[in-house]
Amino acid sequence: MSFSVRFSEHAEADLIRLYQFILDRDASDLVLAERALDAIKNAIRSLETSPFSCRKAQADTPFFRELIIPFGASGYVALFEIEDANTVTVLALRHQREDDYH
Repeated sequence: MSFSVRFSEHAEADLIRLYQFILDRDASDLVLAERALDAIKNAIRSLETSPFSCRKAQADTPFFRELIIPFGASGYVALFEIEDANTVTVLALRHQREDDYH
């Protein structure tokens, strides 16, 4: 089974924000920003074939899940929804060290 993975507008904005955060810390760190973006994109590709292997975001809702994306000493988390038998939508992306990460 193969799923089509799409990004909500919010998730697209999160990608830009996370990328920009690295550059705002150090404008010369373009390589690190690109590596982080590649790590996220590569992990998201796994949702095309196995979104149900990710942990549930809420115990009582089997279709909202979280993908843990390792990167460096911590990493990122993608919240996504399995909408139907063909579609997965990435709803949000966060760094694990962000204040609002749970």
